[in-house]
Amino acid sequence: MVTGAGRGIGRGVAVALSEEGYAVALTSRSADQLEEVAAACPGPTLVLPADMTAPGAVDELVARVEQEWAAPEVVVANAGAGVSASVDKTTDEQWQQMLDLNLTAPFRLLRRTIPAMKQARHGRIVVVASVAAKIGEPYISAYTASKHGLLGLVRSAAVELARTGVTVNAVCPGYVDTPMTDATVQGIVDKTGRTAEEARSILEAKQPVNRLITVDEVVGAVLACVRNGGITGQGINVDGGAVQS
Repeated sequence: MVTGAGRGIGRGVAVALSEEGYAVALTSRSADQLEEVAAACPGPTLVLPADMTAPGAVDELVARVEQEWAAPEVVVANAGAGVSASVDKTTDEQWQQMLDLNLTAPFRLLRRTIPAMKQARHGRIVVVASVAAKIGEPYISAYTASKHGLLGLVRSAAVELARTGVTVNAVCPGYVDTPMTDATVQGIVDKTGRTAEEARSILEAKQPVNRLITVDEVVGAVLACVRNGGITGQGINVDGGAVQS
């Protein structure tokens, strides 16, 4: 089961898992995007458009997967978003939006899917966090707080489940060549008057490799967590060396 599967990292993960032989349940807000992803997957898919922050949405989604197939063996919690504002100008609405999507929705997904994994004595949970889970960045305090909380959730759950055959990890990308980064670029353009090329160069320079990370590079880290039962409780950076921890 992959959330935020309609584009970017989620799309890449969904297609890769399908190529690995998994039947993949796809969810995001856009039905059209999900249908395109399903068409790109070589194996069986289940298209489940939903807003992960809506009350009861997570329980309903997992129940659908269980009804159609079985309890998810692999869960990739990728749905997320960012908002840019200084701390003193971050509204309550923006703060709550970041917590609801980036922290509460993954928590609900873990809570709902862990019992069946424990019973099966096998499961893989991977959340897509961010290097913002490990450092502070200006003008994204709500996003950073939500991702720090998400990494804490991963570490705590991993310790609880360490002897059950269930692993829990976070993949922490830097700036990735995705629509989310395109939106960040546009935000810089709007606020500073720089060109899109200049704005993109600023983001690239934040990473020692001096380029954006590719979706495939992030997907590779997710697959490593799925394949390797000895990896758990980790926040795996995929950021070109920007954060060395």
